[in-house]
Amino acid sequence: MDDDSPYIRWEQRSEIPLFLASLLFLASYAARVLAVSMPVFWKDVCAYTMLALWLLFGVDYVVRWRLSGQHFPHFVRTHFLHTVVVLLPLLRPLRIVPLYDVIQRRQGEPRLSLHARVISYASLSTVLLGFAGALAVFQQERGAPGADMTSFGDALWWAAATLSTVGYGDIVPVTAGGRAIAMGMMAGGLALLGAVTGSFSSWLLQIFSRESDKRPPGSPPGA
Repeated sequence: MDDDSPYIRWEQRSEIPLFLASLLFLASYAARVLAVSMPVFWKDVCAYTMLALWLLFGVDYVVRWRLSGQHFPHFVRTHFLHTVVVLLPLLRPLRIVPLYDVIQRRQGEPRLSLHARVISYASLSTVLLGFAGALAVFQQERGAPGADMTSFGDALWWAAATLSTVGYGDIVPVTAGGRAIAMGMMAGGLALLGAVTGSFSSWLLQIFSRESDKRPPGSPPGA
């Protein structure tokens, strides 16, 4: 897509404000889940804030669709992440890659190598996904019959074990909603772990390849 197209201009202007809005959405959701003794007034403020931001994300989605000039089914297929974060706004902060691209268009060339950027993206995405997933599953599990997730600390421990694919099994969700969230986090953990492992392996191969190119022909590996 042309860098001067209406779609790109909209993305450059909206990506940073929408990312900040997504953090506000996450903070409002966290307050509703964790602050049990919060006065009703402030709970309503958080709820209306989340609703307003959700509508904002929906407006952004519609604007992007109209500016793309694509038919809606094709836009949904080619902008899968946009669709997911509109349906599940808790995941909106995971759009850090487009955010970084927008910042780099303003500042020039990226300062980090490709491998460092992939590892940084994946690490930050893991933290955000783990926190959001812990909040969501704790909301589902809290007070459920037979639940062994009795505190948010338990939820964070469970999220770390799930995303790292360790899966100790000492804390498991017992509700249907909690298990559905767990399935999504398992898939996300595998994808993020694969991205980090693949990038790190590629970086090591490049280093070994450069070292091999520096050695004179026929010299032993340790020379």
